[in-house]
Amino acid sequence: MFAKKRFLKLVLGAALLGGVSMPSAQAANGDNIGVAMPTKSSQRWIDDGNNIVKLLQTKGYKPDLQYADDDIPTQLAQIENMLTKGVKVLVVASIDGTTLGDVLSKASERGVKVIAYDRLIRGTPNVDYYATFDNFKVGVQQATSIVDALGLKDGKGPFNIELFGGSPDDNNAYFFYDGAMSVLKPYFDAKKLVVRSGQFGMDKVSTLRWDSATAQARMDNLLSAFYGNARLDAVLSPYDGISTAIISSVKGFGYGSGGLKLPVISGQDAESQSIKSIIAGEQTATVFKDTRELARVTVAMIDAIEAGRQPEINDSKTYNNGKKVVPSYLLTPVIVTKDNWKSALVDTGYYTLEQLK
Repeated sequence: MFAKKRFLKLVLGAALLGGVSMPSAQAANGDNIGVAMPTKSSQRWIDDGNNIVKLLQTKGYKPDLQYADDDIPTQLAQIENMLTKGVKVLVVASIDGTTLGDVLSKASERGVKVIAYDRLIRGTPNVDYYATFDNFKVGVQQATSIVDALGLKDGKGPFNIELFGGSPDDNNAYFFYDGAMSVLKPYFDAKKLVVRSGQFGMDKVSTLRWDSATAQARMDNLLSAFYGNARLDAVLSPYDGISTAIISSVKGFGYGSGGLKLPVISGQDAESQSIKSIIAGEQTATVFKDTRELARVTVAMIDAIEAGRQPEINDSKTYNNGKKVVPSYLLTPVIVTKDNWKSALVDTGYYTLEQLK
């Protein structure tokens, strides 16, 4: 008995020193992990899902990835089904961050931890962590790309600009808008930027579900109503799908031909179509959010939860969901223009040159 106890002590001591690898709880269990994504209509969400699944499978988990086609009842049903199947952790990129209270209450009752993925889940205490990017900085970068392209820091202007916001049911959209306004407001105050439509604020400029057709129709209406005899110089766009729709709209009104330059147009997500547009000199800029890194941070959170540890966070103040301040990990976004698209996206392996031809 003494020899057996001594042997166990030696093994445990060696393990603590790194000499013996103790079994990894997260790898050994092969637990089911639910991954609820909003839609496949945007390439970025497809990439997000694929990246998370790949990492989870590498670590021995059993991922259950579901897309809800931007339909709230579908997403709720998918999460209910994941709980029924016994997932241990839920990763949720919500369609509407205010609609998940009841289903996440059920998750909490079953001891299931919830990670909000890039979209804050609001109005419930039953969201444990948030993995995202610095969303205010995204807006700052979008606006800065416009300021730089117009030469506003050099005193140029005045210029006409119109503002587009993201979906009003996505908490991030407000951070993007507020970040952009923190940069643009001094130029509005100095009359160096003019919004001819007078449409300010998310209540007037938001785009439900980030829908490109909705954005194009609004851009068409703005051009018809306010730019018959005036030139549109810039558009604040919060997302590449909206940027592409805006470009289609302004081209329909003659921009990009006959000496009438396309307006300066921002974006977000570094979608391949928009990178091609930037290379071609149409869209001005986009904000690159490396979904590979977001997936890595999210899976690291899952590892910690499974091991009974607190996940690493770097923000415990910013994201109040109305019920609690959600512990968060914020990644840094990168502005991409015609000057750095190759180093930012190709040299890092996010895209190949073939994909951007």
